Amino acid sequence: MFIRPNQSRVLEPKKRRQIYKYLEAKAQGRQRRTKKEAGVAMGGGTEAFPDLGEHCQHEDCNQLDFLPFTCHGCKKVFCLEHRSYAAHVCPKADHNSRFVVVCEACSMSMEKRPGEEEKAALERHEKSGSCNPSKKKKPRCPVKRCKEVLTFSNNSTCKVCNQSVCLKHRFPSDHACKPTLRLPTRSGMDCGDWKGNVSTRSSVKAC
Repeated sequence: MFIRPNQSRVLEPKKRRQIYKYLEAKAQGRQRRTKKEAGVAMGGGTEAFPDLGEHCQHEDCNQLDFLPFTCHGCKKVFCLEHRSYAAHVCPKADHNSRFVVVCEACSMSMEKRPGEEEKAALERHEKSGSCNPSKKKKPRCPVKRCKEVLTFSNNSTCKVCNQSVCLKHRFPSDHACKPTLRLPTRSGMDCGDWKGNVSTRSSVKAC
């Protein structure tokens, strides 16, 4: 359209409204697509299946996992790589753990309460009256029919089998000593004498 000098181009009101509606609809469509893509990125899934899988909540990962894992401690969702307590440094890793303390006096084991220290658990065990030092399991001589309790003054360690036995059975012949078997060193002469060896030329000896 040719416009003469000093003549402004004025659109008709109807045409102007149509252009405004077109631009407004285009902007709204762009906003809807942006919100949809953001929802898929944050909630998980794909554009075709928005409810499929979830994103890993590890701060350095955010990987989309179709079979995610929910942590029993912090209740967050993680991928296969960050599913363990150590992988995502879970602050509630020991919420469901069980710890056992062994009393040195009676060799009895007791379970610690949640948040209880080891010293407090031992004191609770002593006050309960179940601590009996006479019931402590003491090491005995492993020789058959010998029930002598081993102490620091009546035990001997065999240099052949490394067993701790009483003084009466300290000799290898007294406690059925079984030395550690060592494989014989194979020499080059023994290698060719094996019966199952494949025959080769006379100039070459198989080994």
